[in-house]
Amino acid sequence: MIFTPSPLVSAYVIELDRRGDDRGWVARSFCAREFEEHGLSSHFVQANTSRSAEPGTMRGLHYQTGQHAEAKLMRCIQGATWNVIADLRPDSATYGQSFGVELSAETGKQLFVPRGFANGFLTLKPDTIAAYMSDNYYEPDAEAGLRFDDPSLGFEMPIPVTTVTDKDRSWPLFETIKER
Repeated sequence: MIFTPSPLVSAYVIELDRRGDDRGWVARSFCAREFEEHGLSSHFVQANTSRSAEPGTMRGLHYQTGQHAEAKLMRCIQGATWNVIADLRPDSATYGQSFGVELSAETGKQLFVPRGFANGFLTLKPDTIAAYMSDNYYEPDAEAGLRFDDPSLGFEMPIPVTTVTDKDRSWPLFETIKER
Protein backbone atom coordinates (compact mmCIF):
# COMPACT_ATOMS: atom_id res chain seq x y z
CA MET A 1 0.00 0.00 0.00
CA ILE A 2 1.09 3.54 -0.69
CA PHE A 3 0.23 6.01 2.11
CA THR A 4 -0.04 9.67 1.08
CA PRO A 5 -0.79 12.24 3.80
CA SER A 6 -3.78 14.45 3.01
CA PRO A 7 -3.64 18.18 3.77
CA LEU A 8 -5.43 17.39 7.07
CA VAL A 9 -3.37 16.10 10.01
CA SER A 10 -3.57 12.30 10.43
CA ALA A 11 -5.82 11.67 7.39
CA TYR A 12 -4.35 9.60 4.54
CA VAL A 13 -5.15 8.64 0.97
CA ILE A 14 -4.07 5.03 0.55
CA GLU A 15 -3.39 3.55 -2.87
CA LEU A 16 -3.20 -0.10 -3.67
CA ASP A 17 0.19 -1.44 -4.72
CA ARG A 18 -1.16 -3.73 -7.43
CA ARG A 19 0.82 -6.74 -8.61
CA GLY A 20 -0.48 -8.10 -11.88
CA ASP A 21 -0.08 -10.62 -14.64
CA ASP A 22 -2.21 -11.89 -17.52
CA ARG A 23 -4.92 -13.02 -15.04
CA GLY A 24 -5.39 -9.55 -13.54
CA TRP A 25 -3.94 -8.16 -10.32
CA VAL A 26 -3.82 -8.61 -6.55
CA ALA A 27 -3.19 -6.00 -3.85
CA ARG A 28 -3.44 -5.65 -0.12
CA SER A 29 -6.19 -3.25 0.93
CA PHE A 30 -5.35 -3.51 4.63
CA CYS A 31 -2.35 -4.56 6.71
CA ALA A 32 -2.35 -3.88 10.47
CA ARG A 33 1.45 -3.67 10.58
CA GLU A 34 1.61 -1.02 7.81
CA PHE A 35 -1.19 0.99 9.42
CA GLU A 36 0.60 0.90 12.78
CA GLU A 37 3.87 1.99 11.12
CA HIS A 38 2.00 5.11 9.95
CA GLY A 39 0.48 5.70 13.39
CA LEU A 40 -3.02 4.77 12.22
CA SER A 41 -5.69 2.83 14.06
CA SER A 42 -5.64 -0.77 12.90
CA HIS A 43 -8.18 -2.46 15.16
CA PHE A 44 -11.38 -2.36 13.12
CA VAL A 45 -14.51 -3.78 14.74
CA GLN A 46 -17.20 -3.16 12.11
CA ALA A 47 -17.45 -3.31 8.34
CA ASN A 48 -20.28 -1.55 6.51
CA THR A 49 -21.45 -1.40 2.91
CA SER A 50 -23.83 1.03 1.22
CA ARG A 51 -25.32 1.07 -2.26
CA SER A 52 -26.67 4.15 -3.98
CA ALA A 53 -28.63 3.74 -7.19
CA GLU A 54 -28.20 7.23 -8.62
CA PRO A 55 -25.27 9.61 -9.10
CA GLY A 56 -25.62 12.74 -6.98
CA THR A 57 -26.62 10.88 -3.82
CA MET A 58 -25.07 12.49 -0.74
CA ARG A 59 -24.45 10.54 2.48
CA GLY A 60 -23.21 12.56 5.42
CA LEU A 61 -21.40 14.39 6.87
CA HIS A 62 -21.46 12.03 9.86
CA TYR A 63 -19.40 11.45 12.98
CA GLN A 64 -19.72 9.86 16.42
CA THR A 65 -19.20 11.89 19.60
CA GLY A 66 -17.30 11.29 22.83
CA GLN A 67 -16.10 7.80 23.63
CA HIS A 68 -17.92 6.53 20.54
CA ALA A 69 -15.72 8.51 18.11
CA GLU A 70 -14.50 6.29 15.30
CA ALA A 71 -11.77 6.16 12.71
CA LYS A 72 -12.84 4.83 9.32
CA LEU A 73 -11.17 3.28 6.31
CA MET A 74 -13.33 4.28 3.33
CA ARG A 75 -13.27 2.69 -0.12
CA CYS A 76 -15.47 2.38 -3.19
CA ILE A 77 -15.85 -1.13 -4.57
CA GLN A 78 -18.22 -0.34 -7.45
CA GLY A 79 -18.65 2.97 -9.25
CA ALA A 80 -17.14 6.13 -7.78
CA THR A 81 -17.57 8.51 -4.84
CA TRP A 82 -16.35 11.96 -3.91
CA ASN A 83 -15.40 11.57 -0.23
CA VAL A 84 -15.21 14.66 1.96
CA ILE A 85 -13.86 15.03 5.47
CA ALA A 86 -13.67 17.89 7.96
CA ASP A 87 -11.32 18.05 10.96
CA LEU A 88 -13.39 18.69 14.11
CA ARG A 89 -10.55 18.29 16.63
CA PRO A 90 -10.16 21.68 18.40
CA ASP A 91 -6.49 20.98 19.26
CA SER A 92 -5.56 20.07 15.67
CA ALA A 93 -3.48 22.34 13.42
CA THR A 94 -6.07 21.69 10.68
CA TYR A 95 -9.19 22.25 12.85
CA GLY A 96 -12.14 23.38 10.74
CA GLN A 97 -10.42 22.54 7.46
CA SER A 98 -11.76 20.14 4.87
CA PHE A 99 -10.53 17.84 2.12
CA GLY A 100 -12.12 15.88 -0.72
CA VAL A 101 -10.89 12.99 -2.85
CA GLU A 102 -12.38 10.69 -5.47
CA LEU A 103 -12.47 7.02 -4.56
CA SER A 104 -13.40 4.50 -7.22
CA ALA A 105 -13.41 0.82 -7.96
CA GLU A 106 -11.11 1.57 -10.88
CA THR A 107 -8.33 3.28 -8.90
CA GLY A 108 -8.76 1.35 -5.65
CA LYS A 109 -7.85 4.45 -3.61
CA GLN A 110 -8.95 4.44 0.02
CA LEU A 111 -9.29 7.21 2.59
CA PHE A 112 -8.29 6.84 6.23
CA VAL A 113 -10.50 9.14 8.32
CA PRO A 114 -9.19 9.67 11.88
CA ARG A 115 -11.33 9.92 14.99
CA GLY A 116 -12.67 13.44 15.42
CA PHE A 117 -13.47 13.97 11.74
CA ALA A 118 -16.84 14.35 10.01
CA ASN A 119 -17.08 12.22 6.89
CA GLY A 120 -19.43 11.99 3.93
CA PHE A 121 -19.54 11.02 0.30
CA LEU A 122 -21.32 11.89 -2.93
CA THR A 123 -21.91 9.16 -5.51
CA LEU A 124 -20.55 9.95 -8.97
CA LYS A 125 -21.83 6.95 -10.93
CA PRO A 126 -24.97 4.79 -11.00
CA ASP A 127 -25.10 1.75 -8.72
CA THR A 128 -22.19 2.85 -6.56
CA ILE A 129 -21.18 0.65 -3.66
CA ALA A 130 -19.05 2.07 -0.85
CA ALA A 131 -17.52 -0.05 1.88
CA TYR A 132 -15.82 1.01 5.05
CA MET A 133 -14.42 -0.33 8.29
CA SER A 134 -14.72 1.43 11.67
CA ASP A 135 -12.55 1.08 14.76
CA ASN A 136 -15.48 1.62 17.14
CA TYR A 137 -19.03 0.33 17.33
CA TYR A 138 -21.86 2.48 15.99
CA GLU A 139 -23.86 4.05 18.81
CA PRO A 140 -27.11 5.74 17.69
CA ASP A 141 -27.14 8.10 20.70
CA ALA A 142 -23.66 9.38 19.79
CA GLU A 143 -24.50 10.08 16.14
CA ALA A 144 -23.88 13.63 14.96
CA GLY A 145 -23.32 15.43 11.68
CA LEU A 146 -22.66 18.60 9.75
CA ARG A 147 -24.34 19.99 6.68
CA PHE A 148 -22.62 18.92 3.47
CA ASP A 149 -23.33 22.36 1.96
CA ASP A 150 -21.84 24.38 4.82
CA PRO A 151 -20.06 27.28 3.08
CA SER A 152 -17.45 27.57 5.85
CA LEU A 153 -16.17 24.06 5.06
CA GLY A 154 -15.66 24.95 1.39
CA PHE A 155 -16.53 21.60 -0.16
CA GLU A 156 -16.54 21.77 -3.94
CA MET A 157 -18.62 18.89 -5.23
CA PRO A 158 -17.73 17.64 -8.72
CA ILE A 159 -21.40 17.09 -9.61
CA PRO A 160 -24.65 18.50 -8.17
CA VAL A 161 -26.15 16.88 -5.07
CA THR A 162 -29.55 15.60 -6.20
CA THR A 163 -30.52 13.21 -3.39
CA VAL A 164 -30.02 13.74 0.32
CA THR A 165 -32.07 12.67 3.32
CA ASP A 166 -33.96 15.21 5.41
CA LYS A 167 -31.79 14.14 8.35
CA ASP A 168 -28.53 14.90 6.49
CA ARG A 169 -29.96 18.17 5.17
CA SER A 170 -30.84 19.27 8.74
CA TRP A 171 -27.47 18.77 10.44
CA PRO A 172 -26.05 22.01 11.92
CA LEU A 173 -23.41 24.27 10.41
CA PHE A 174 -19.81 24.02 11.65
CA GLU A 175 -20.03 27.45 13.34
CA THR A 176 -22.74 26.19 15.71
CA ILE A 177 -20.72 23.19 16.91
CA LYS A 178 -17.49 25.20 17.04
CA GLU A 179 -19.08 27.54 19.61
CA ARG A 180 -19.84 24.69 22.07
